Amino acid sequence: MQSLEGKKALITGGSRGIGRATAIALAKEGVELGLIARSEESFQSVEKELTALDATFVTAVADVANEQEVQLAVKKIEDKFGAIDILINNAGVGVRGSFLELPTDEWKKVLDTNVMGIVHVTQAALPAMIEKNKGDIVNISSMSGLKGTEGSSAYSASKFAVIGMSESLMQEVRPHNIRVSVLTPSLVETDFTRGRDNHDWNPDKYTQAEDVAEYIVNNLKLEQRTFIKTAAQWATNPF
Repeated sequence: MQSLEGKKALITGGSRGIGRATAIALAKEGVELGLIARSEESFQSVEKELTALDATFVTAVADVANEQEVQLAVKKIEDKFGAIDILINNAGVGVRGSFLELPTDEWKKVLDTNVMGIVHVTQAALPAMIEKNKGDIVNISSMSGLKGTEGSSAYSASKFAVIGMSESLMQEVRPHNIRVSVLTPSLVETDFTRGRDNHDWNPDKYTQAEDVAEYIVNNLKLEQRTFIKTAAQWATNPF
């Protein structure tokens, strides 16, 4: 397994949930971090944790659905670190509702964030990675990207799209020694899932964000640079 020390990573949705847990896990490996989230206030907790670890990091505020904001955020991170080695497209939103009852503006919000957000960030960061001729891109999909469920049509559609986009992107960037992975975790304990079924909240049903972060770190350490689509087993046996 290869060392990650000294590598540069960009993480979207880096202030909480899987993004925060992954930032902390990578910081412990000596990775320098660029974090993107939608508000400055959301960074307060993770900044304290990373400072306590003596990590090197920079934060940038951007809504990944906004292409111009993303370009400015990625430029800020690249101005500090140069070309990044690791891109983790984690930012996402979820909404529940029946197909006929879900307003089209809710559909647009989900697709703009979960799909176009990855497009915006990857298009901004990829040219420098190609020039460097090396890198890893990790896209966070979901078990909902493998199997649709009642009440999640918009979210599921967006996560199916992430898988298809990742498979296509892998074929394009593989000649540049860039590896693409897409992960499909099941229920992960985050702010979104905690608020989803308050009447039947059972933390034992949920994967912890730290477990997903550990999986990401171990995957990044692999020497073999092939396409990875994994974690379907998390649906029935989360770690």
